[in-house]
Amino acid sequence: MTVAIDRATGKRHGDRAPRPGLGQRLKHGYQKHWYAYAMIAPVAVVLGVLVLYPLVYGLYLTLTDADSLNTARTIGVNHIAATYEFIGLDNYKDVLFGPTAYDRFWSHFLWTIVWTALCVALHYCIGLGLALLLDQRLRGRTAYRLILILPWAVPTFVTVFGWRFMLADGGVINSVLGTLHLPTPLWLEDTFWQRFAAVMVNTWCGVPFMMVSLLGGLQSIDTALYEAAEMDGANAWQRFRYVTLPGLRSVSSTVVLLGIIWTFNQFAVIFLLFGTTAPDAQILVTWAYYLGFGQQPRDFAQSATYGILLLAILIVFTSFYRRWLNRHEQQLAI
Repeated sequence: MTVAIDRATGKRHGDRAPRPGLGQRLKHGYQKHWYAYAMIAPVAVVLGVLVLYPLVYGLYLTLTDADSLNTARTIGVNHIAATYEFIGLDNYKDVLFGPTAYDRFWSHFLWTIVWTALCVALHYCIGLGLALLLDQRLRGRTAYRLILILPWAVPTFVTVFGWRFMLADGGVINSVLGTLHLPTPLWLEDTFWQRFAAVMVNTWCGVPFMMVSLLGGLQSIDTALYEAAEMDGANAWQRFRYVTLPGLRSVSSTVVLLGIIWTFNQFAVIFLLFGTTAPDAQILVTWAYYLGFGQQPRDFAQSATYGILLLAILIVFTSFYRRWLNRHEQQLAI
């Protein structure tokens, strides 16, 4: 290659400028965008303290035999040093394949799957039905929307405590059932009715979010599509199947994913409704809390192991779910 030299500057034309190093690029980027780094720094610090550090520390605890008897603690003026030891992956082996693995993990895992599937299905179906109803031209539609969104506006602990009082033996629900000479279930004592009550209360709390999200999706569908389908002779069911559902696909995929993650980790409803008195109605997240804080001695290592397994399950599920959605959308595009 011919290289020309500029006599005035001494620079050679035709040579490529040397690429700056990583340190220089970082320095240049910081000098150019320092204000952006300054604005996100507080958020990064808060997330690191509240999320990253507990996650790393919990992962470390899963590799030990830490419990309330061998961790560092202070009693009066006496400080007792930690005596727990590193045991590797023994906690994971014990939780997944140990002699009590079914009673302690797999039974709660199966119930968590059933609980999540039932709740999300009810959330979506009831929410979609209410959204379709509120999307119509009705008198007092605004008032209906406000009434139906109230369960979402009320704090969860208030809602759950209200249901707990109503579901008690002498509560309003059993009193009404007794007046009608109907059976009065032991909502807070019998395993079947405990699970039934948990699904019912969580459905009450979760339907408004689905309804509002799907109502927004319905209002974003072009009305010309319905008019064209009606002109082609499509009945109400066909318009719902071929216009409404495809139009809600993007909204539905997002809210269903969020609903699954929230319901899978729904600690408040189960804990506030039963505390630690319903072992067979506990889902994985509340069972992890029970192991770490609801028994003596408190098993911190096992509780942290459940937490890491929960995180792994949700990461794997989310990855497959998003991949399935992308593949399905590509097939539809073709």
